[in-house]
Amino acid sequence: MKIVTTGSLGNIGKPLVQKLVQNGHSVTVISSNPERKGPIEEIGAQTAIGIMEEIDFLTETFKDADVVYLMEAVGQNMMFDPNFDIIKAYSNIVKNYKQAIIRSGVKKVVHLSSVGAHTTEGNGVLSMHYYAEQILNELPNDVSIKFIRPVGFYTNIYRFMKSIKENGAIVMNYGGDKKEPWVSPLDIASTISEEMERPFVGRSIRYVASEEISPKEIAHQLGKAIGNPNLKWVSISSEELLDGMLKMGMNHQIAKGFIDMQSAQGDGSLYEDYYKNEPVLGKIKFADFAIGFAKEFNKQ
Repeated sequence: MKIVTTGSLGNIGKPLVQKLVQNGHSVTVISSNPERKGPIEEIGAQTAIGIMEEIDFLTETFKDADVVYLMEAVGQNMMFDPNFDIIKAYSNIVKNYKQAIIRSGVKKVVHLSSVGAHTTEGNGVLSMHYYAEQILNELPNDVSIKFIRPVGFYTNIYRFMKSIKENGAIVMNYGGDKKEPWVSPLDIASTISEEMERPFVGRSIRYVASEEISPKEIAHQLGKAIGNPNLKWVSISSEELLDGMLKMGMNHQIAKGFIDMQSAQGDGSLYEDYYKNEPVLGKIKFADFAIGFAKEFNKQ
């Protein structure tokens, strides 16, 4: 098949493109960074350099593709821009995708969404995925779409590294022994690759998770991996955590969105629809991730 992917060579994009090429597909990777051209072509894929704001570029790149893989992302620096509206930014990217799909005639789409995309209530920043799905659902009925909804990425835990080094603890606004699902980007890539090989019929949703593990267990496994058996996951108030984020200069909408999302993780409401459509867990367990985390932790 001829497949076009967005997301360049990120945590999901790189293993996904590797799998697709290994499976004999012709893959074109969209990237906004010309420096990615070499690494992409080393994998055996083709490169299309451009940005998501250019509908003509997207249309031309999507043309004749059997399947298009869509994801949205913004630069980390935007999280510190006080005027940035992340929900509007994600919606605008998806609107461009929608127009390019219509113009190019693409009929099969795989879209990276998220747990929490079933609602706009109580899910914080993840409501942007709800709006993204709704925009794509406006496409003509002859366009089949597979919405992939992963839970929280293991790799998000890298953002705890600074706190672990400085405070000897993971600090969040929830904690304890209640298990919640987490996922490896490698399992997400495997799922997307698998879904591209399966028949496309109408609109479908598939959740992706690797393991269910509690905050207390995460701290224990990370602590063991980095050589700090006393590592704790410490819970503080949402107000205190939000204040800390704002003092760091984080955009208020994004900071508050993360706080609300994490509160929903803590009380379990974020996973309401997930547990109604619970997936088979993937292969990569948290202990596997902890080994890689420790290597990065000890480099710094």
